[in-house]
Amino acid sequence: MNQSEGWQDGSIQAPPSTSSGTEHTGAHQATRVEERVPGTDSAGQPASESDSARAALLRVRSEVGKSIVGQDSAVTGLLIGLLANGHVLLEGVPGVAKTLLVRTLATALSFDTKRVQFTPDLMPGDITGSLIYESKTSEFTFREGPVFTNILLADEINRTPPKTQASLLEAMEERQVSVDGVSRPLPAPFIVAATQNPIEYEGTYPLPEAQLDRFLLKLTLPLPGRDDEIEVIRRHSVGFDPRNLAAAGVRAVAGAEDIDRARAAVGRVAIAPEVLAYIVDVVRATRSSPSFQLGVSPRGATALLNTSRAWAWLSGRSFVTPDDVKALTLPALRHRVALRPEAQMDGVDVDDVLGGILATVPVPR
Repeated sequence: MNQSEGWQDGSIQAPPSTSSGTEHTGAHQATRVEERVPGTDSAGQPASESDSARAALLRVRSEVGKSIVGQDSAVTGLLIGLLANGHVLLEGVPGVAKTLLVRTLATALSFDTKRVQFTPDLMPGDITGSLIYESKTSEFTFREGPVFTNILLADEINRTPPKTQASLLEAMEERQVSVDGVSRPLPAPFIVAATQNPIEYEGTYPLPEAQLDRFLLKLTLPLPGRDDEIEVIRRHSVGFDPRNLAAAGVRAVAGAEDIDRARAAVGRVAIAPEVLAYIVDVVRATRSSPSFQLGVSPRGATALLNTSRAWAWLSGRSFVTPDDVKALTLPALRHRVALRPEAQMDGVDVDDVLGGILATVPVPR
């Protein structure tokens, strides 16, 4: 499969390796990227910096593969989220390695990560931090909450009340926390990786549209195929312990400086006016679809633009193609639309509607 063939089911295929021969693990064969002008890439950045950053992220994929089997699309989606400086919503049934995926990614990137189990009794201060009275000094001091990290794993975010969900909004949008009138910046980089169960909604508090719109991508983690599940069981049979990533050989192979260089390169990826217009046409088509009561806002169009550029750069190119837009349409837009009640009663699927839109919107040549 090539990079564009997985767009219909929302998957994001693994990028090719760099021309230096670096390979990634997964089901897809590594290929050679296009030739570039010596000394610079096509986006104008020094080739050594752009290539080294891309090679570092491909090494991250290999490290994550030491503990994660069969979730290549989710790994790539999280990397795209980091490159586009956006948050990611992970949806899958329990036991498909959502938590392990985030922990392994943080280890491979040498990032700090904290996990918060969102429960009905969780308070906003349990996430952002709060003022604590110190009896020795007779003063209030701020005690940081778990949001002060690089990757915050918000586990089952739809199980906590709206007040606590809303406490994340400022952190997600402004990358800061305000307590008692004082704004405190969060570490950089910072993203929220939130999980939710797609089938068990009893006792949950669905995220409002305004907060869903703050997530750059919504990734679905399916149950593994038979061969992948055999590999999972085989690893456990020979002693794999998901709580001990060091024993599995997972190590830090990249860091914040690599993400900074990669983001700079992504920012230089060119996009033709025709492709920009294609993004707008796809987004506007969601607003006129008879199946949707809520279409995608301009923020969604910006998300589709930024993720398409990140995917193009990961694929070794310095320009965005319509296939890049198609590949990211479902993960970038599926959580930004709402089905009409009659469509829900008819069993209409959001991804199918988006796929139909992609099939009807004219593609620039």
